[in-house]
Amino acid sequence: MNDETKKKINARYERELNKGERFWPDSIFKDLIVSLGIFVLLVLLATFIGVSPEPKADPSDTSYIPRPEWYFLFIFKFLAIYGQIPVLGKIEWIATVLIPGIAVGILTLVPFIEKRPDRHYGKRILPISIMIIMVVGAVLLTMTSEVPTVSADGSKFLGYLQSISGLIIPTVAMTALILMSFVFKGTSTRTMIWTTVLASVSMILVSGVVLALHPRSVVEETEVATTLVDQITAGQDLYSIHCTECHGDDGSVAVIEGVEGLEGEEITPINSKDVLYTITDSAMYEVIAYGRPNAGMTPFGKAYGGELSKSEIDYMTIFMRYMWDDRFEAPEIKPLFPALADGEVPSYDVHIQPVAKRYCVSCHRAGKENNNYLMTSYEEILTTGDNAEKNIIKGDESSYLLQVIQEHAIMDPENPEEELIGVMPPSKALKPDVVDVFVRWIMNGMPQTAEEAAALFVLPTPEATAAP
Repeated sequence: MNDETKKKINARYERELNKGERFWPDSIFKDLIVSLGIFVLLVLLATFIGVSPEPKADPSDTSYIPRPEWYFLFIFKFLAIYGQIPVLGKIEWIATVLIPGIAVGILTLVPFIEKRPDRHYGKRILPISIMIIMVVGAVLLTMTSEVPTVSADGSKFLGYLQSISGLIIPTVAMTALILMSFVFKGTSTRTMIWTTVLASVSMILVSGVVLALHPRSVVEETEVATTLVDQITAGQDLYSIHCTECHGDDGSVAVIEGVEGLEGEEITPINSKDVLYTITDSAMYEVIAYGRPNAGMTPFGKAYGGELSKSEIDYMTIFMRYMWDDRFEAPEIKPLFPALADGEVPSYDVHIQPVAKRYCVSCHRAGKENNNYLMTSYEEILTTGDNAEKNIIKGDESSYLLQVIQEHAIMDPENPEEELIGVMPPSKALKPDVVDVFVRWIMNGMPQTAEEAAALFVLPTPEATAAP
């Protein structure tokens, strides 16, 4: 840039400055207004949309697939498709170190490299074209970040298409633009624009094919208890499944009954002050996670071969602390099931399922000694078990299930002195309202849904409700 050009630019700058605005305070004020608007937008998004909660990080969960935040997904995807090219995949450091380093270096050196006085977009086709291709590429890589480079059947077709869209086309297009700008200087602006447009459209079309061919998978959302009531409820459900068998539904069992290998084992009730006052939350967590193998308690934490995550064990700890420790004030917890009115018929979905989960599933699930009688679903309750034809009989009070929950053991017909099925639960009798739910349900045909049960609702007659 010669001195004459510099003088013209400076003169023009002074003219624009005189009729324009100064950096302080005019530009700063505008920046503050825009920043405030962005801040308010973020607050509104966080308030009304928010981010779906996730469970606490669990290093022992090997099924978890770590992923970067959304604004880094395009880099994540770039590295994935880069590895699809056999020659390039063997030198990953080029993609992880060299290419990002060059990009950052170019951005840093741009003010020193590009010294032309022209600022009109029509005279800066090369940088604008390259930026358009980079932005389109970043957006498309982000959109296809969920598409694997290798399909479940081992096919790499989608991976090759992604390599074409995210790596080959942009590389060829940017190389062509640079050659047009510095080597073939006679190339027209229109040709460079068409090159940019064709490259962008090609990338979009190929990525569209990738998204169209990729089978959409249903993402299972992990339910995370965020409120104290939800955490206590989740902890109680988990305790019911994993602990009720030995400790009872309220943790008061002192002698284990009905558990193979632990029959007659004396234990300290875990709802007692001797336990709750002397064991911290962290110690309680370790007991649940690691178990007590010498005492017959298997580990429950995933880190030790169990099936509970860190968050789930935390929920169980919170449940025991708030529901049994009198130093903690428990919040109001909704009832296990809605109270039944006179003549009302319970349903599986509303009444039986939560009751079975609370009192029965701990023993009556796969892998337990239970005469093959499972109670984790409606179909299992009605059809499984060594005595399936007698466990539940529509409208029959002699159904085995009704007898054992009313503390009447089923004796072996071939050996009347030997129990075929003991009372259930073996450690502590069910509450009368729970027994009543089972009796009403079986006697009225075991309806599954609330609608089916409502159709059986019999209003009491005036004579039945009249005072004697």
